[in-house]
Amino acid sequence: MTLRTLLEARSEDDSPGLLADGLALTWREYTAAARGRAAALGSVLRQDRPRHVGVLLENTPEMAYQLAAAGYGGHVLVGLNTTRRGDALLADIRRADVQVVVVEEAHAPLLAGLDLGGVTVINAGEFAWPADAAVPDAAVTDDSLFMLIFTSGTSGEPKAVRVTHQKITYPGAYLTERLGLRDDDVHYVSMPLFHSNGVMAGWGPALCNGATIALARRFSASGFLPDVRRYGATYANYVGKPLAYILATPQTPTDADNPLRLVFGNEAGDRDTANFAERFGCRVVDGFGSTENAVVVSRVEGTPPGSLGRPGPGVAIYDSETSTECPPAEYDATGAVTNLDACVGELVNTLGSGQFAGYYNDDAATAERMRGGMYWSGDLAYADADGWVFYAGRTADWLRVDGENLAAAPVERILLRHPDISEAAVYAVPDPASGDQLVVALVTTAPLSVDAWEAFLADQPDLSTKAWPRYVRIVDTLPRTATNKVLKRELQAGPLEPTWIRQERGRSYREDSDAGTGIA
Repeated sequence: MTLRTLLEARSEDDSPGLLADGLALTWREYTAAARGRAAALGSVLRQDRPRHVGVLLENTPEMAYQLAAAGYGGHVLVGLNTTRRGDALLADIRRADVQVVVVEEAHAPLLAGLDLGGVTVINAGEFAWPADAAVPDAAVTDDSLFMLIFTSGTSGEPKAVRVTHQKITYPGAYLTERLGLRDDDVHYVSMPLFHSNGVMAGWGPALCNGATIALARRFSASGFLPDVRRYGATYANYVGKPLAYILATPQTPTDADNPLRLVFGNEAGDRDTANFAERFGCRVVDGFGSTENAVVVSRVEGTPPGSLGRPGPGVAIYDSETSTECPPAEYDATGAVTNLDACVGELVNTLGSGQFAGYYNDDAATAERMRGGMYWSGDLAYADADGWVFYAGRTADWLRVDGENLAAAPVERILLRHPDISEAAVYAVPDPASGDQLVVALVTTAPLSVDAWEAFLADQPDLSTKAWPRYVRIVDTLPRTATNKVLKRELQAGPLEPTWIRQERGRSYREDSDAGTGIA
């Protein structure tokens, strides 16, 4: 099944298709506008170069048109991150062999002064797009390249993931069936459509089931509920921390008075999913995935708190040095894992690449992912004796404190038990002697005293003594990507500026940030 097939099936559908910026289009009108874009771009693109069209757009009607235009198969869409700047943005354009950039007026200044070479820039608001056109003359299969989507770049420079038609149609059909999505649903999409979550969990399923797509130009915590009510949204998708941000808005007695029945996404904690479902009167389903879409872990009935769920076929946890499967986690009487060194490994698809079609123009990065005929995700995890998988962070999230290995994610899960801590980011800074010292950056919803902090840590029986943070930073916000993932490398690169410092061999903290950290 291709996107082209799905679009052609919607071309005579007069049910609501697209709502955005005061615009209301049927599927017939939406697909006609997309064909006009496909024809116009087809006449501009050269045949002797990759037919790649970059889009520097937020979640506007134009972005929706451009997605569908590429879905017809005449060219490949390149999702350019609107938060990238200068040489970084230029590097993305060049790496993806972009011939044409379609830009909205608000983002046109981002291209000013860049050496774009022969790249054609089209101002979307000024270009004379045809209202309709014939379907492009192109041979399209499941494996045809539809889009290049850049990874979030949390652990290095973003890489352009090759996204085929099947990588959109398969999850679209799967989520439709698994979640019970219908043609009378309204999909509220506020996650950026230049990234995989917005396309695969928002736009793609609507294309499969005929639901209405309702766009927010960008995510807004305070604008979420008003948008849901205004659009009559019944389904929403997310990635990262949007649920926590929405929960931080002032609560009212009428919050559950809304049409929302289902929310699906990745990376929300157990507390946030439960609180969100209760407050807004809907079902929340949290899963695990990445842009590469090669490792599947599904949250199913009976999933224990903190677990990602059950691994899909062929998914296992391997030691990257020995390429052998890690043993199950062992626990002490407090519930703490006692064999982290052995049980934590990398999530691997042992059957091959799954739906990973490689990185564009980056053979080295593709080879790093595909080692020994298996896909190595870069995500750390461990499993208990019953096979439930628990996330441990990215491969860069290993810390070695006083000779003991620690994983960031389990420590973060423990710290988030505190009712006044809404976000926790654990990362390492160098220990002047050797190894690492543990830092945590906290976002709180209420004042937190140093005495209350010490008491809370002491009350967590499964918190290793090595995992008591040496430095605590209480901050207003954490640096994030456009898809709400924490940029720990920015935290590490910035000034330490601790709020509290723990005594080197003790369990008490002081508020003297000028006493010297031992960090150069």
